[in-house]
Parts: sequence; C-alpha cells; structure tokens
Amino acid sequence: MGNKLSGRDLIKLGFPKNNTINIALGQINRYRKKEKKESILSEAKEVLLYPEKFKNHGTWGKLAEGLVNPVQVKLQQLRNSRVPFSIFGENEIEEQAKFQLYDALKLPIAVQGALMPDAHSGYGLPIGGVLATDNVVIPYGVGVDIGCRMSLSVFDLPASFIKGKEEQLKAILSDHTKFGMSETHKVKADHEVFYREEFKNIPVVKQLLDKAYKQLGTSGGGNHFVEFGVVNLQETLPEWKLEAGEYLAVLSHSGSRGFGANIAKHYTYLATKQCPLPKNVQHLAWLDLNTHDGQEYWMAMNLAGDYAKACHEDIHRRIAKALGKRIALTIENHHNFAWKEQVNGKECIVHRKGATPAAQGELGIIPGSMTAPGFIVMGKGNPEALNSASHGAGRLLSRGKCKVTFTQGQIKKELKEHNVSLIGGSVDEAPMAYKNIHTVMELQKELVSVLGTFTPKIVRMDK
Repeated sequence: MGNKLSGRDLIKLGFPKNNTINIALGQINRYRKKEKKESILSEAKEVLLYPEKFKNHGTWGKLAEGLVNPVQVKLQQLRNSRVPFSIFGENEIEEQAKFQLYDALKLPIAVQGALMPDAHSGYGLPIGGVLATDNVVIPYGVGVDIGCRMSLSVFDLPASFIKGKEEQLKAILSDHTKFGMSETHKVKADHEVFYREEFKNIPVVKQLLDKAYKQLGTSGGGNHFVEFGVVNLQETLPEWKLEAGEYLAVLSHSGSRGFGANIAKHYTYLATKQCPLPKNVQHLAWLDLNTHDGQEYWMAMNLAGDYAKACHEDIHRRIAKALGKRIALTIENHHNFAWKEQVNGKECIVHRKGATPAAQGELGIIPGSMTAPGFIVMGKGNPEALNSASHGAGRLLSRGKCKVTFTQGQIKKELKEHNVSLIGGSVDEAPMAYKNIHTVMELQKELVSVLGTFTPKIVRMDK
C-alpha cells in the first residue's frame, strides 16, 4: 500500500464524490502529510461517521463542516447603492482612498462605513477606513499586520532627565530593540501568550509558534519605531497617579510580525476561494463567521492581536530594566483589527484598518511623525465615525515618491531643526512624507479630546 493518500482511498471509505474529497485532501496535505496513511484513514472514517464530534477540530473541523453543512460558494455581486458613511476631513484625503471606501460600501454584507482624516489608499480597505459588516470578517479589512498597535509608557521622571543622557538613551534603544526581517533578541523571553489553546488547536497557528517565539519583542520595518520622548500631560485621570506636567516616556509602534502576516495570507487565500468577487474588489473577500474558517480566523486574529500586545510589553520591559526605572503609566491601542460592536443596536463586525478605537472614554495614542508630536486622546464615541479616530497623521507621499523626492541630507536637516536623533530610518519614512498632524487633529475634534502630547527626541527604526 503506497503511502500517498488519494481521493480514491476516501471514496472507498464511503466519502461522497463531491467537494468534501478536495477539502479532506487539502487538509491532509497541508497538516498531516508526514503521518502514516492507515492512521489518517482511520481518523477520516471517524469523521465520516460522526462529523458533529469533529466540528471544532483543527484538522478535521473543515471536513466535518463539508459533510454536515457545506459552505456555499457563489459569485457575489456588489449592490447598486452604498450603505451610510461619513468622511472626516474630506479635503485632506486623496480620491483613490475615497473610491476604495465607496467600493467597500457596496458589498452585500456592508452595514456602515467611515473614513478618517489621515486616510490614504491601501489594499482592500483604504488605510484609515472603518467598515461595519454583518457577521462576516474581511481579512484584508484588518490588514496584513494584524493587531498593529501603539504603546506608550510614562515614567515618573521629569522631562529634564533626558538632558545630558542622550548617548545613554541612544545606547539603550540600540541594544534593547530589534528591527527588520532578521534581527531577534539573543536572550529570548517567555510569555503566557505562547501557552494559549489556539497554538495547539489551529494547525496553521501551531506551525507558526517557533517564528512567534523568536520574534517576540521585535519590531518590523517601514513605519514601525521605538522612541524616547517627552510626554506633556495636560489633563490627568485619578487612576494615573501622576500630576499634570512633563515626563520621560517611551512610545512604540509595531504589530504581530511574521506571525500575523502568515495568518493574514492564509485566511485571505481561503476567503478569495470561498467568496468570489468582481475583480476590482477581490481584496475584500470575506469569511462568514458561521463557518469553520471564519471562526478559525477570528480566533487566530485575536491571538495575533494579543501577541502584538505581548511584543510591546517585552519591548517596554527591556527598556525599563535597562533604565533601572519602573513604568508609572501605560496607554495603548490596536489600529489594525476587527471587533464585535453594536452599530445602531445590532451586533456587527467593525473593521478598523489604520484607525484608532475611540468609544466614549476610551484612551488611545495618535502619533505624528519623527518631528511632530503624537497625541494622548480620549474617545467621544461618535456613532458616525463608528467610534473611531485617525491612527496617525497619514501619508502625504507614497514610499516610492519619497525615494525620488527626498535626500538623506534633507532629512538630516529636518531632524536637526527639531532636535531629534535618529537611529536607522530610511528615506521612505521622511518626516516630510506625512500630513500635518495638527490639521488632522483639528479635523477630528468631534471624535476625540486631547489629554496630552508626546514629543519624540530619540527615534529608533529599521535601517
């Protein structure tokens, strides 16, 4: 008996001659191909006889679903009209980003949309796009960097602490942060996130455990950063135990690294297979949350979000330890994610792709650029914005445009004028590539109130 399992073997077991054969072979080839044919066939026979028992099983759940309640694959058509939406700062936003939102608003599963004042075009949903859907999740509505987030740690140290210690602080960032594709920490940290059930039960996630462990506490490329700066708290909350004033702080921006990117890639592929759409919107393919793949993506996405949070915790822990100081206050938020939220009294899936959650009383951070302040904000819970705000200043020029527009000399001059030291960084992240953060904040006064600012002083990015 050859060890390569075929569709004929499954038909002999009694499997119906339909798509379940393809599902079974796909799952076996992807996750079980190193195992003995006999043991796989005996498990497959169990699934055939008792599919209900395997509904939530990592490898066999999808096959069980195919036997009991197969996913209906049909070409989806766009509606003729858009669902309700609001655009904040319309005059500051490029047309391409608006058109991407308009397309998304015609999806048959769309409920409501919004565009933030920092918006620019992306894949699928525009960056700065918010979309509420009816019981489906769009992997590209979340984005490739699942759970990309901001984290701010404030130390009970006066801003003047930086003076005369610039070299020491630069050394801390150089030694205790890692950037790009290949840098990882020599001394790895453990974290409770690695003991989550999803790492055992979801095959694609299980395969990524080693990568996730290696990359904990690291930051990617592009616009990801870790920086020392000065926080100016204009208003404080009683639980902060800090008075209004200026303090030393660390701000980081990064996401779920290769772990999240692989999850995004895997489930985007499944979504495009299950949800064929017209070519111009195929990036907006979705997974129904009543399906096995939809449920699995939802769990994997939430895990990737918690992993991104764990990465920030590790970065801030390392820096605090190197400083020999304790963190007095942490404020953080995701800005590439999907949440279950009430929209007009109905539970929807709210996708925020490059948008900050801003429900009533919710805290968040909206960064500017290397040479512009970031803002500590409290949400006003504006229903027209789907309880959202911008995730930054937003790009004025694409990365490609930056390369032909700016020189290293121009960037150095800009940094010097603002008294900012940069470790790493590339032309495509030039401070001049970004919109004016003050304009963007002005355009979202009805979305958030400002409690304080963060001014970067020493910035570390990928080379």
